[in-house]
Amino acid sequence: MPISRAELAAEDAAALIDQLCERWSDAEKIDRASDPVRIDFASGSCYLQAQPDKLLVVVEAVDDETHDQLEGEVDNALDALKGVELDIVWEA
Repeated sequence: MPISRAELAAEDAAALIDQLCERWSDAEKIDRASDPVRIDFASGSCYLQAQPDKLLVVVEAVDDETHDQLEGEVDNALDALKGVELDIVWEA
C-alpha cells in the first residue's frame, strides 16, 4: 500500500483542514473527530493533522497508479487553498 506524506508550514493549519473538508464534502467519508482527520475517497485515504506551525498531510492508496492520482488530487486541493501559498514536497 503506497503512502506519501508532506509537512507544510502553516500559521493556522486547523483553518486549512476546514477548507479542505469543505472542498471534499463529497468524499465517501470525512472523520473530523479523529486525530488526524481522515478523509476517505474511492481511491484511498488522506489524513490531515494540525501541528504547531505546520500541516501534516498523508496520502495512502491500494496501488501505485491510484496513489499517484490521489496524491495529484490532494496536491491540487492544497494549491487551491484561499490566501495560502504552500511549498509542497511529498516524501514516500
